[in-house]
Amino acid sequence: MFKRLYDWTLSLANRPGATWALALVAFAESSFFPIPPDVMLAPMALARPRKAWFYAFVCTVASVSGALLGYAIGYLLFDSLGQWVINFYGMQDGVAKFRESYAEYGHWIILLKGLTPIPFKLVTIMSGFAEYNLLWFVVLCIITRGLRFALVAGAMRLFAEPIRRLMDRHAGVIGFAIVFFIIAGFAAAKFLV
Repeated sequence: MFKRLYDWTLSLANRPGATWALALVAFAESSFFPIPPDVMLAPMALARPRKAWFYAFVCTVASVSGALLGYAIGYLLFDSLGQWVINFYGMQDGVAKFRESYAEYGHWIILLKGLTPIPFKLVTIMSGFAEYNLLWFVVLCIITRGLRFALVAGAMRLFAEPIRRLMDRHAGVIGFAIVFFIIAGFAAAKFLV
């Protein structure tokens, strides 16, 4: 199953709308969508290693733009849409604790959680809810998301052939590991937030 998904994603990299699809996923993931753009970025950068840095840039710009939507949801719409997203992910109990932490540790929360599999949308919505300084929020999002996507793109560019061989032989195990880390990210968010 994962091998077919991997092959399909690789084939998308050669389609005209692939970059737009990547941008859309990166945008949505920062505000409401549960799947991280890494699952598209890695295979696309692997399929076209010379475009890896461009794909990382697209992910960063789209992710930061989506983070602004997440911030707006938290700031303007927390009582309705923001609360729905928090309830959907089962994070009701962590809201007060998370808001208190922002007063002292907001910059570290944004930087660290933007690099991890913990859903970034929770950080963006809570940043708006906590009324975190918008300028610093954008700067920190650029740093953390840019670094995350650059690491993925850099690995795909530098190690394209060994990674491709590994994926061809072990796509199922690697796919399972990716799903495991996504689920672990949601679980960590539930217990850490």
